[in-house]
Order: sequence, then C-alpha cells, then structure tokens
Amino acid sequence: MPTIKPAGYNQYLKNNPNVTGIDLLIADLNGVLRGKRVQPSALQKVFKDGICLPASVFALDITGVTVEETGLGVSQGDSDRICHPIPGTLANIPWHQKEMGQLLMTMYEADHQPFFADPRQVLHGICTKFKELRLTPVVAVELEFYLLDKRRDKQKNPQPPISPATGKREHNTQVYAMNDLDDYGEFLETVSKGAYIQGIPADTALAEYAPGQFEINLKHKPDPLTACDNAILLKRLIKGVSWNLGLQTTFMAKPYAKQAGSGMHIHVSLLNKEKKNIFMDPKSGTGSTTLHYAIGGMADTMAESMAIFCPNANSYRRFQPDLYVPMAPTWGLDNRTVALRIPTSPESDKRIEHRVSGADANPYLVVAAILAGIYNGIENKINPPEITMGDAIAKHPASLPMTWIESLKAFSNGKIIKELLGTDFSHVYYQTRYKEMQEFDRHVTPLEIDWYLRTV
Repeated sequence: MPTIKPAGYNQYLKNNPNVTGIDLLIADLNGVLRGKRVQPSALQKVFKDGICLPASVFALDITGVTVEETGLGVSQGDSDRICHPIPGTLANIPWHQKEMGQLLMTMYEADHQPFFADPRQVLHGICTKFKELRLTPVVAVELEFYLLDKRRDKQKNPQPPISPATGKREHNTQVYAMNDLDDYGEFLETVSKGAYIQGIPADTALAEYAPGQFEINLKHKPDPLTACDNAILLKRLIKGVSWNLGLQTTFMAKPYAKQAGSGMHIHVSLLNKEKKNIFMDPKSGTGSTTLHYAIGGMADTMAESMAIFCPNANSYRRFQPDLYVPMAPTWGLDNRTVALRIPTSPESDKRIEHRVSGADANPYLVVAAILAGIYNGIENKINPPEITMGDAIAKHPASLPMTWIESLKAFSNGKIIKELLGTDFSHVYYQTRYKEMQEFDRHVTPLEIDWYLRTV
C-alpha cells in the first residue's frame, strides 16, 4: 500500500485555499468513475485512514445495477473495503464552476492486501510478475473519441456538432485535417491547459476519420499503472471540458453505424535493469527475439482477451472491413491493418502498438491483458505467426471472436488470461459482462419493430 507524506496534501490545501470539495474517484470494471465528494478538511483523514466503499462497486453493470452472481453484493452483506489515495493524483478540476479538486483511489482488504476485483490492482499484479523478471513495461495510451451535439436528431440518434468556425453541422471526414484542429481550437486548448493543471502528460492531438472524431495521445510512461491513471483522468477531463463548451463527448466504440469506430491503441516496450529497450535489434529489422516472443504471446491470448478489449454490445460494431480494425491476430511493420503493429521509430524506441481495443474498454484491464499476453510469450518462448505484408484484413479472414457471446465463451474457456489476471477477478468480470449481455438481449429494438411488426 502506498504511503503519502502529509506535506503533499497540506501543500495542496495551502495553494488552493478556496477549494470547496474533493472528488474521491475509483474506476469500476467498465472504467466508470465512482466514489465520494468530501470537504477539504477531510483530506487528512483520507490520506491517513482511507475511505470506505462497498466491494460491490466492482460488481456493477454499465447501468449501475449490482450483479449478485459476482458474490460481491448482498450475499456478503454488501460489505465495505478500504480505498487509499494514489500518489500524484490530487489536482484541481479545471472545468468545474466552483473550485474543486479530485483524487484517484484504489481498493484494499482490511489487512492491506490488494482487493482482487479492483482493475488497478489486477494490473498491479501483472506488473509484479515483470518485476520478478527484472523488466519494466513502458506504456503509452492513445484515445479516440467523438465530439457530439448535445441534442439528438429527430430519430433520437447522436449527431455531429455544429462547427464553431462555420456555424454548420460537421459532415467531413478529413483525416489529419488541420482545419478541424483550428475549428475546435478552443476545446483542444482547454483540454491541453487542463491536462497541464492535472499533471496529465497529453501529447499529440489529431483529427480522425469521421466528423467530430479526434484522437489525443498520452506520452509513454515506464509505469503501466501511472499510464492508465492518466488515461482514466484524461477521459474525465475531455468529457468535462466538452460539456462546458456546449458539446458532448463519447468514447463509445461505434456511435455511428456508417462512420469509423473509436479505438484505444496501446504502445508497449520493455526495459531491462540497465534501462535498455530489449525489443530493439538493429540487425534484424523486425525487432529482437524477445519482441517476437511478446507478439507470439499476445497473439496466443488475443481471442480469450477479447471480452476485455471489447466489453459491451456496441464494441463489436466497430469490426468492419476497410476501417483499419483488425479481426485476426496479425502483426506487421508499420502496417495499420494488423492487430499488432511495429511503428516506424528510432531503434531505441522499438515498440508494439496493440490496435484491437475499443475506446470504451477499461484501460487498466486492457493493459493488464496485453501484459499478460507478453508475459505468456516470453515465459513460454512462443513464436509469432507469420508476418503480414499489405492488407491484413483482406488476407486474413476474421478469426477473433466477433460477437459478445463468442468473446465471453472464449474468456470463460481460456486458461492463460484467467490464471494471470486471477480466477476470482475473472469470475466477477465474466458475471458482470454475461448478466449485462442477458439484460441487453431482453430489449426489443426500434429496428425490429420497423422490420417485423407488419411483415411477419
């Protein structure tokens, strides 16, 4: 359990005497932030003793309903666990009307052992295995998202925003368009300033493949936990800033049927004890043997990880041909059609870009599953599949689970990911996803009414 010196939060209160409240935040299985709001005077107790939250915050589906099959609800009396602050995450909330602060938390048992169902603690467990190998994962997160009009269209569907520059609704799909960055400059500049205030290392911003779609990249960190903390906080920042500017943000994987989906791409490399990148090999051209084992391990566990990479019904709408979304465990050099891409970079920056996950997934769990695959590959010396040249989507038929039920079956039947992430956690994760799927499938959609009401 981390310890934080009183000087840290005392200095924060001294520097921010007008703060009216502090949001204490913890990310659930869906990556939804939950928690409590406390008075600034309570910070000393928070840092000394932590706060109590029910373990059932990790048994919630996307609607906030407790899935009792997890065993974390009434069967154990809906009991509390202790949440302690994450060092370095106490910061102001720049978009709030009042002066407010926020602080990320993580959950422990009463004996100070990590709580098995907390996604951050799941990732911590995988990082511990790399420490035993005397290796340090370096991780960077890229997040795609859509800016939306707060108002739906006449069919109650989401719609692109009205451009602040032209006064017209967006319809263009000019990828990397500088005009789009200029038109939404106020939004991007406010996000950049907010990231600076909160210590979030936001880097590149770019316009993506659809109207109102953007991507913001985070700088790499030699600490996967911090990298994912930053991703969670960046999502909250983007949503808060956009709402203040009269817009809405969604990290939904596929908000528009005929436009590109939003992904969460993860870049990862490994440093040895001398802080040397062990993925590099100037002579091979395709990276080191260790990099190849890492790819082999990720390819080996990709199918059973799909329920984590794509956690809900909408996640699978993203997998369509010609939209740069891989549907098989492929890899290649500087190839955006593969699942595992080796980007062009200086040899010292040799890394793998994992391109399967949607932006709707929990960053802690996605990175945990990726690192579990890498660990599996290195420990078992798993060779990668044949390298792909050209269009991997055209050359390789879909072999990954492409539906929610298929991915849950693969997760349930798999052994490697469940073992490395923890069988107790895997039980809780499976039950929340499975019960949410059952509830989703009970609903009759407007399309069914349109197609079948009069015709059958």
